[in-house]
Amino acid sequence: MKSAHRIGNIRWLWLCTFVMLTDPLAPKASEDRYVPPPESAGGWRKLDGPDQIRSAGGMNPDRLEALRDWLLKSDDRPFAAVVIRHGWIVLEVERGNSARTDTRRVASVSKAICATVLAIAAEQSQQGLTPRRMRFDDPAFTFLPWAEPLSDPRKARITVRQLLNHTSGLCPEATGAPNDGTWEYILGHSGDARTANLAFDPGTGCGYSTHALAHAALVCETVTGKPYDAFAIEALFKPLGIERWWFQYFEGDKPKYGRHPSHGLGLSARDLARIGYCLLHEGQWGGTTVVPRWFVAETAAPTHNVQGLEIRFRINAQIFTHGWELPARLTGEGGRSSAGIPADARSKAGSGGQLLAFVPSLDLVIARQTGGSGNWEYEEYLRRACAAVERTACPPTCPP
Repeated sequence: MKSAHRIGNIRWLWLCTFVMLTDPLAPKASEDRYVPPPESAGGWRKLDGPDQIRSAGGMNPDRLEALRDWLLKSDDRPFAAVVIRHGWIVLEVERGNSARTDTRRVASVSKAICATVLAIAAEQSQQGLTPRRMRFDDPAFTFLPWAEPLSDPRKARITVRQLLNHTSGLCPEATGAPNDGTWEYILGHSGDARTANLAFDPGTGCGYSTHALAHAALVCETVTGKPYDAFAIEALFKPLGIERWWFQYFEGDKPKYGRHPSHGLGLSARDLARIGYCLLHEGQWGGTTVVPRWFVAETAAPTHNVQGLEIRFRINAQIFTHGWELPARLTGEGGRSSAGIPADARSKAGSGGQLLAFVPSLDLVIARQTGGSGNWEYEEYLRRACAAVERTACPPTCPP
């Protein structure tokens, strides 16, 4: 019986290998995995019809149609959304926005992108390719000469990592302070106590902070010697075939502050998905490492030890990692549930229904872009997309 079981296993493994080697629609090995050309050259490949969606995309067509209906009924904002499985667009829904060309504001999804860009800068710096060396555990304000003199001496203890995971204490959104303003305001030199003083000692609390990511964009500029937008375009956007974008800028009194890009930006839904697809495959793109593997690996877990709830949204602080979030760690506060979301999922939501998520265990990427503001059921989109993945039954030849 043991011999027969072993032979059955061998036959099953051989059959799976044969299918993977001969099926042109099967996912490829990392060195020759499909990557989409730029949209001007055709862009993402796309499946049409239920048979293709089921066979090549491995998705349930009926559930995708239900997801399409849900997206259209979830609110009345213009939007564009895509679901990508095995490198194929299996669902694309547009209402007023073009998934290819509309680069409206992606709101807080830009936080995850900024952290990803900063990881590339850190990696290049360790290779001696930038004017300054930087690791995520370095003090962030050593890269922020514009912030001198520090408005709160505790700012000297903030690490780059804490800028990205919302444990810095820098002007949490719970304070009610505007997210946008001059660099004097952002850096604590305008006389506003909310930006001048930390809300808590670095690393002792969790307060969702847009200001912290504005600081991170300036850190990137010091490390690379290039404005944040220029480095992001060169190091991330162009390697992934992204062709359309815009960046947010803040002004400041010259000569000390001047005009610099912040982390805010606009991208299309299809181009957001390129970033998710790159991270889905450990930062690889066409056989080239674009995003360092260590960064992708570290986003799979919280990057801080703060327990309890974040102070504005009142959600589990342990969902926060390097700019990204871990929706499977949601514990139900505020009606946000982790039900049906795989443990390895990473996502970043933005006000107005912006969302970018990738799930390595399902080879799945989803994106949605509205350019608007307001609440939306972010996890429900991800949950429904995950539920549409076919769980193929084991064929009769499968060994017991």
